[in-house]
Amino acid sequence: MAKKKTVSKNDIITFYMDYVLEHDHDPKTVFAFAKMNNFEEALFYEHFASFEVIEKGIFEAFFSNSITALNKSEDYNMFDARNKLLSFYYTFFENLTANRSYVKHVLDKYKTDLKGLKMLSGLKKHFTTYISELGIQLLDVKQNQLEKLQQTGLKETAWLQLLLTMKFWLDDTSPAFEKTDIFIEKSVNTTFDVLDVAPIQSLIDFGKFIFKEKLNIN
Repeated sequence: MAKKKTVSKNDIITFYMDYVLEHDHDPKTVFAFAKMNNFEEALFYEHFASFEVIEKGIFEAFFSNSITALNKSEDYNMFDARNKLLSFYYTFFENLTANRSYVKHVLDKYKTDLKGLKMLSGLKKHFTTYISELGIQLLDVKQNQLEKLQQTGLKETAWLQLLLTMKFWLDDTSPAFEKTDIFIEKSVNTTFDVLDVAPIQSLIDFGKFIFKEKLNIN
């Protein structure tokens, strides 16, 4: 049988996921992996440098596929930050659920400590960029260093929240993972309620007003 002349990035990801689930370990070599799937080894390196890069790429693909699906929705583009993030979570976890066997296989042994996992580093980069672009309102501190700290804190907190949700989903045994949906709704809404800076900002503005008026009176 003639070998395939082209192979896409998604093809290689699919081949890899199938292999890991069927054999319970990574392929031994790129050569053997390519031969098994009937394509030239050189085609592998057009997309990935190693199997480790594929592992990272799989979780990045779950993210990018979720964003692509969301951007096709006119409603999504009109949502506020809270509802955009909720929509992302539901779509992202639909993608994870569609590939649950693989995700559970590779993450189960790390689920007590997902934070430093290399295979999730690409996902973290994409997700935290997404968070920074949502336009979530933070305190107007008018100080560059404090603004940077706020942004960093927001991204790291959001990333931790995503990891906690993934851990909850890995352990979820409810029908259709309905408990994960409840967890998502409550955790995202709680986060935004805590981040609701309008009352805090009003209090700060009021304090500034009182301070200014006191100086004027004196």
